[in-house]
Amino acid sequence: MFNKFIRSMLLATLLLAVSIPMLAYAQQPVLNVYSSRHYGTMEAPFVAFQEATGIEVRVSAGTPNDLLERLTAEVDQGGRSVADVFLAIDAGVLEMAAQRELLQPIQSDVLDANIPVELRDPEGYWYGLSKRIRTLVYNPANVTAEELASIQTYADLGTATWADRVCVRPASHTYTVALMSSLVFHLGEDDSLTAFTNLSNNVTRYITSDTSIITAVAAGECDVAFVNHYYLARLANGSNDDKAIYDAVRIHFMQQGEGQTGAFFNVNSAGVVVNAANYDNAVRFIEFMSQPEMQASNPEAFVGSNYEYPVNPEAELHPTLATWGEVKFDTVYPLWEYGNLQARTIELLDEAGFGFTEN
Repeated sequence: MFNKFIRSMLLATLLLAVSIPMLAYAQQPVLNVYSSRHYGTMEAPFVAFQEATGIEVRVSAGTPNDLLERLTAEVDQGGRSVADVFLAIDAGVLEMAAQRELLQPIQSDVLDANIPVELRDPEGYWYGLSKRIRTLVYNPANVTAEELASIQTYADLGTATWADRVCVRPASHTYTVALMSSLVFHLGEDDSLTAFTNLSNNVTRYITSDTSIITAVAAGECDVAFVNHYYLARLANGSNDDKAIYDAVRIHFMQQGEGQTGAFFNVNSAGVVVNAANYDNAVRFIEFMSQPEMQASNPEAFVGSNYEYPVNPEAELHPTLATWGEVKFDTVYPLWEYGNLQARTIELLDEAGFGFTEN
């Protein structure tokens, strides 16, 4: 009897010793983020959140589609992912995650107040946190005012004027697929196929880096190209060599005329992963990034760290972006439709002979 009592006491002591660190770990303020932003593992805004809240941010980086497939596999196999937040550079990927039931809806008065309805999922599965315009960059030494005036829509680069004068990202990249999906939405499949074919016939080079594309335009290797606006802003605020490249090109916002839809844009957006172990921390993180301070133009802010456009109407533009003037955004093509058109857009680009690799 005494031996059984001793064994019971030893077992209880052992279980208590094991349970204390496990309990402490479970209560530790932690946030696990899957992020397709590639601006350093611990970005300045992540550090700001960590310092403001005491919540440790752990980041796993990857491409939007790679992280989507990783989430899918984890949830399918175990019902739960390591991730609490899925942060992606493409609304289409977030929408696909929602459709695969990898995200859960957020109930947040803060987010609803800070982020306009056109920049978030109607059911609260994800929220946009910054805007990025994909538009035209051109070389003013090689493009006349008359030629520039002829470029109003994205399909206009398919005319004979631009034969062998265009550089673009390959069709394997999210930036290209998302942009071209907007043509499918606005023009329909038949006219989009024609536009894709005409554009592909005019491409002189497929380049996988927007910075390299801008450099090629500045050097006269191609005269026009589609890029995300912030790559230009980075150059404008970079080294002397960067500024020289920026000074050699110009930005042209597409579809700004009367009756036109506005420039295509995408959003850095975030959602809370289904069955997230740290749900409250996840919501707090997204709310934090939506506040005016994190939507500001300074380098520590979520928006300012990458020269993007804020989603919070209370935030001011970065001075470089302000010099470009007011921009009309294409909100006719709903962000939550992006994911529905991606697969078909890739098929049409392939059918049109669009390049899928750099050349």
